[in-house]
Amino acid sequence: MITPNLHYGDLKDSYLFYHISQKVQAYLEAHPEAVLYRMGIGDVSLPLCPAVIDALHQGVADQGSKSTFHGYMPECGAPFLRQAISQHYGRRGVTISPEEVFVSSGASDELGDLLDLFDRSSSALVMEPAYPAYVDANIMAGRKIIHLAAGEENGFLPLPDEQTEGDLIYLCSPNNPTGAVFSREQLQKWVDFANSRGSIILFDAAYEAFIQDKALPHSIFELKGAENCAIEICSLSKTAGFTGTRLGYTIIPKGLTRQGMNLHEMWVRNRTTKTNGVSYIIQKGAAAVFTAEGQRQVRENIRVYQDNARMLMDAFDQLRLWYCGGKNAPYLWVKCPDGMGSWEFFDYLLEKIQVVGTPGEGFGACGEGYFRFSTFGSPQDTREAARRLVKLLGGK
Repeated sequence: MITPNLHYGDLKDSYLFYHISQKVQAYLEAHPEAVLYRMGIGDVSLPLCPAVIDALHQGVADQGSKSTFHGYMPECGAPFLRQAISQHYGRRGVTISPEEVFVSSGASDELGDLLDLFDRSSSALVMEPAYPAYVDANIMAGRKIIHLAAGEENGFLPLPDEQTEGDLIYLCSPNNPTGAVFSREQLQKWVDFANSRGSIILFDAAYEAFIQDKALPHSIFELKGAENCAIEICSLSKTAGFTGTRLGYTIIPKGLTRQGMNLHEMWVRNRTTKTNGVSYIIQKGAAAVFTAEGQRQVRENIRVYQDNARMLMDAFDQLRLWYCGGKNAPYLWVKCPDGMGSWEFFDYLLEKIQVVGTPGEGFGACGEGYFRFSTFGSPQDTREAARRLVKLLGGK
């Protein structure tokens, strides 16, 4: 008799977004005329930029001609895209060879697949509040998970101390859900900690394009010694609107080894065994993101979301609510007013002003009493949501 992976039985019900959708659906059934202002959405609302669309069209045309047709792509990524990403890092002063870039169909895929590189006896350190997939992927693998609490006292940016442990260390900066960003000095402490005990940092840089403060690091490889302890996972989902197009990339330094085994070589073997690569057409579109014109157009879209963040920050400043994020991230993490619970606040906003956000409790116990607002909505909806928040909460 076959035995299934019994660790799936250890997963908690993934109720957060399902529960939100159920509440929203019930409200709309009771109020069919209502217009909702969805500030909880993690998806983008702006279309792909023209440079990407042109490149995708060219990719389709290439596939229609025998002389330019492409079949299977290299499993680790097309050389032209790996080179473009390498040069993108180089313009920031970070030396990454094209061979250290691995192209994927998205950061979420890689964050789970990378666990193949590590024995199940390796523990995972996850900072809470956290992107739920970090926890669930490790539960599925039967791995011990260590939860590191974060809160207002450390700006939701905890640092290691003598009691800290963990073989795999998940860092997300700018963070989802809190929007908090590690400074160079703070991130260096995590790099030094990982090197001191032989840990590996899985650095989720999916939101790095939203950093405006030039003093803040975009990549962990800007830090001394990171090439000896870190893997970086990035994505074009939020950077360039690829949520429905799907493309990400992972950086694994060639010299990254543990117990005599080279993790870069292991990942080459993993990809060439388990994947057939990302389609030529999608990689063609992705390469356009890293051209000068593509970068200009992408930044125009990001500025729209940054303007949305300013609208929400202005509202919370007027209301004197504690929050972090927004300036250098597409999320704002707000303390619920008057000691309200996060689901209580969700219901209150939905019923009173038809604004939908994300209850912090869904990101772990440390999220209770907080609320995530996204900046990915339309400017019109964001402006109206901000106005309604000030009107409702300003009188409390």
